[in-house]
Amino acid sequence: MAHVALFHPVYGRRPAVLDAADRLRAAGHQVHAPDLYGVPAVDSVEEGFALLSRIGQQTVLDRARASLDELPPDTVLAGLSMGAGVAGALLAERPDTAGLLLLHGTGGAPAAVRPGLRIHLHLADPDAYDPPDEVDQWQREMTVAGADLVVHRYPGVGHLFTDPTLADHDPAAAQLTWSRVLAFLA
Repeated sequence: MAHVALFHPVYGRRPAVLDAADRLRAAGHQVHAPDLYGVPAVDSVEEGFALLSRIGQQTVLDRARASLDELPPDTVLAGLSMGAGVAGALLAERPDTAGLLLLHGTGGAPAAVRPGLRIHLHLADPDAYDPPDEVDQWQREMTVAGADLVVHRYPGVGHLFTDPTLADHDPAAAQLTWSRVLAFLA
């Protein structure tokens, strides 16, 4: 059983985030999915970016940091899209984390990686927010830093392909992703 902190995308803590947390709990994991906005989730990515701008990136990071206070040091840091960036940003402050699970976005810097840190990335191919050349560069740098990195690319799907309420949803890719996520956490 793993402890997992799951950070939401720019939309906010949508039902799909709560469903993802429930899916992981059903597999026996302890999952914490904090609301980093403190207001209801929105329905479009544009509204999400406007909300993030209003709340502020620093406030979001501070709330994410505070949400980890009561969790074990080896908690897996996980995130969806913007949440992947949040998880990666907190990695340097959590040197004992058991892993970094990045869904729909890259996160983390090579300087924060300890040798052998398990990292899984699940990403649309191509992804509108993570150009292939940038992902390839990130992958090289994380590997050189010593990460035990696995990158899963899902051709032809939309950015948030695991969210069944969005047009990006791809049921087959989502099922494969969740199967791989559960194997990563096992």
